[in-house]
Amino acid sequence: MYFCKKQSVMQKIILLSFFLVSFTLYSQDTLRIMHYNLLMYGNNFAGCNTSNNNIDDKNEYLNTIVEYVQPDILTVNEIYKTSYYHEYLKNYALNINGTDYYKMGNPPNLSNGYTVNQIYYNSEKLTLVSNNAIETNVRDIDIFQLSYNNKNTQNPSETIYLNCAVAHLKAGNSYNDEIERADETNKFMTYLDTSNASGNYLMCGDFNVYSASEQAFQNLVFHSNEDIRLYDPINKMGSWNNNSYYASYHTQSTHTSGGCPSGGGMDDRFDFILSSNEIINGTDKIEYISGSYKALGQDGQHFNSSLISSPTNTTVPQEVLNALYEMSDHLPVVIDLLIDENMGTNDIENQNIKISFQNPVKEKIKLLVFADRDYDLLIEILNIQGQVLYSGYFNTDENNGSYNIPATNLKPGIYLMKITDNKSFVTIRKMMKI
Repeated sequence: MYFCKKQSVMQKIILLSFFLVSFTLYSQDTLRIMHYNLLMYGNNFAGCNTSNNNIDDKNEYLNTIVEYVQPDILTVNEIYKTSYYHEYLKNYALNINGTDYYKMGNPPNLSNGYTVNQIYYNSEKLTLVSNNAIETNVRDIDIFQLSYNNKNTQNPSETIYLNCAVAHLKAGNSYNDEIERADETNKFMTYLDTSNASGNYLMCGDFNVYSASEQAFQNLVFHSNEDIRLYDPINKMGSWNNNSYYASYHTQSTHTSGGCPSGGGMDDRFDFILSSNEIINGTDKIEYISGSYKALGQDGQHFNSSLISSPTNTTVPQEVLNALYEMSDHLPVVIDLLIDENMGTNDIENQNIKISFQNPVKEKIKLLVFADRDYDLLIEILNIQGQVLYSGYFNTDENNGSYNIPATNLKPGIYLMKITDNKSFVTIRKMMKI
């Protein structure tokens, strides 16, 4: 009996060691993506000019925002088609103050739009693999494929890809405008369908849709081919236009009036980052980090008002808030992704004990334990090198199975939660701190 128990413990130690080693063989990282309509960058048109929309001023505002957010990928709408302005933004808004790693795409502008889309990316983490475009009657929908620069893996031949589609759909609220938007997204989805697209896809852009029921949006989220459908990470479907229920998700307009910006206050959800099923569920090495999606600077308290009106917006520092107001009539949308080659590895489960906690974690871990009877548990948090950073004891009969673990001292990253019962059975769960 004693030998059998010792053997069981040894098996658990070996299993845990294998689990930890498997993590150290692979890389874990995060990517932050920001999408932004830059409001006629370099284009003097429709009330915008070198006085009220000066690109040197805009570079300062954008740099303030970028240094605060620190995106690994920045996708943009409304940058003038001439490559001069694309380089100018890269050199004077992004690669300054000691930053030198942003590179950009080369959108072909098949539709000959006077403003186009662009992508800027952190070349220390990512490499641009391809740059394709879908021609429409107004502006191209650009598809940039990036590969992750995996520095730690022992299997460098396994490349992780992320496809970023960038769209700026037809503006306007007329019937013909809706028809044009629907035609644009139909062309995009047909491209995905006929090319048998799969894997990690984001669709970023100013969609100019007023409701989830618009055909343009329906084409994206309810396409007949379920394998290529896109998903709203926050699942806030509805009629967004002038609806206070969605005030926390509106992205336009930051102004109530103005010569270059559109007026009307915050009352539309025009800007999106949609994700493929692979990213939502993490089935292809990249996973959406739950709770990370946000419209930067949106506090839900400025419905039909300007971004800087009363009450005071405290979601970002004051200088960032001012930059958001001055930079554009849109708010940028931000999302975080987890990259993990080992994603999908099964956790180690104790069949007698079930645990539940929100993952990723922030300030604390609220652990719920469900057991078939009374157990004394040792709960440990380990880093991926196997070092114990936290340990505590808990009886499953206490506090209705609820146990709180402080997480403020944990740096952002990947950790393991190890739970050992008084029979030496082990449960191991992977978790992420953000």
